[in-house]
Amino acid sequence: MSLVHGTCIAIGPSGILLRGIEGSGKSDLALRLLGQTHLGAKLVADDQVQLTRRGDALWAQAPAQIAGLMEVRGIGILRMAAAVVAAEVRLRLVLDLCAPGAQDTVPRMPEAAHCTIDGIDLPLYPCVPLEASAPDKVALLLRSLDEDILQT
Repeated sequence: MSLVHGTCIAIGPSGILLRGIEGSGKSDLALRLLGQTHLGAKLVADDQVQLTRRGDALWAQAPAQIAGLMEVRGIGILRMAAAVVAAEVRLRLVLDLCAPGAQDTVPRMPEAAHCTIDGIDLPLYPCVPLEASAPDKVALLLRSLDEDILQT
């Protein structure tokens, strides 16, 4: 089991880990994903994510002391409605969020990349979290895990 700095969102049976420095927009992007009701997104963990390896998969959940809580900049720490909280999800995708003002560092056509966490390889993509299209891009990347939609 390991504890990582980040935010995790579940969309259906798939978990997305949002990583980035403080203030990079992890919680902001998570909040916007939750607001896209057609996605059915749920909060797994905000700020700290507990990862547990089971066989060839990583499972994400919130540490008990912060389960169901989310920091919303300018408002504070909120207890999220039970309908938008997931207790646990299988992690399938990792997004590295660029720092504010560093969106030029994200390539237009990124090479396929992976990261290894606790011995498990996961697809890794760069992300500009504050772009208006960021939630749609997350949905497309998640879809690409199950469908061959990325042209290489």
